[in-house]
Parts: sequence; structure tokens; C-alpha cells
Amino acid sequence: MPVMERIQAEVESHPIVLFMKGTPEFPMCGFSSRAVQALRDAGAEQLYTINVLEEPEIRANLPRFSNWPTFPQLFIQGELIGGCDITLELHESGELRRIVAEALSP
Repeated sequence: MPVMERIQAEVESHPIVLFMKGTPEFPMCGFSSRAVQALRDAGAEQLYTINVLEEPEIRANLPRFSNWPTFPQLFIQGELIGGCDITLELHESGELRRIVAEALSP
């Protein structure tokens, strides 16, 4: 499957997807670590992540797909939310908890 189709499939088949450096258990950068913590605080216990350090094709092509240059990148219900700064702003305002709850509700 071509990489752009794979990225599209990933963001469409999971309610919350975080493209990050490392894993939630072992984040490889501070921005990824803070994004994971904000998502967990907002109620996203089961978080689907893709480690871009182990997926060089995704790492190279995701910025073109999303039109967002940096990592991590958070997608909720198929839409780009943004990177670490936006995730933290949404968390601090309480909005992230609502967005996560809506995405995870049946």
C-alpha cells in the first residue's frame, strides 16, 4: 500500500491517532511525551500511536499529508488537531477532554 494511502487508512480507522517519536511508554522527545500525558489526562487511556522513528516513510510523508511540519501530530476522528502546543492548549482549556470523550463514545 502506498504510504499516503496507509496514513489515510490509519487516521480513518482509529478514533485517536498520535504520530510521535517513540512510544507512549518510552517517548523519544519531550514534545511527544507532553502530548501523550495530556491525552492520558484527558481520558485517552487506550491511545493508538505510530512511532515515526521506526517508520521512515511515514515520517518523511506525513508533513505533506497533513500540511503540518513537526511531530507529534494528533488526529482525532480523522482530522488533524495539531502538534504538542495545540494539544496542550486544548488540555489546559478543558476542551481536549470533551473532544476525546466524543471520539471514544460509541
